[in-house]
Amino acid sequence: MYRTATCPWCERAEQLLRARGVERIEEIRVDLEPGQREAMIARTGRRTVPQIYIGERHIGGFDDLDALDRDGGLLPLLRA
Repeated sequence: MYRTATCPWCERAEQLLRARGVERIEEIRVDLEPGQREAMIARTGRRTVPQIYIGERHIGGFDDLDALDRDGGLLPLLRA
C-alpha cells in the first residue's frame, strides 16, 4: 500500500484489511521517499493515497477497497 503518515484514508484502509485478517501490509511511504510517489503515479495513474495492491492487482484507494469489501469481493481475493 502506498501511503503517507498523516492520511486518515490510509489508516481506514489498514484497519479494514486487518479486520479481514491481513497480518502483513507492505507500506510504501511516499512522504518519506519522493521517488516512490513518482513510481506510484506511473504505476497507478493516480496521485492520491492510499493506493492499494493485493498481490499484483491494483485495487485503488480506500473507497475502492471498501466497495470491493461491501460487494463481497475482498475476502475471496485475500484468500487466493
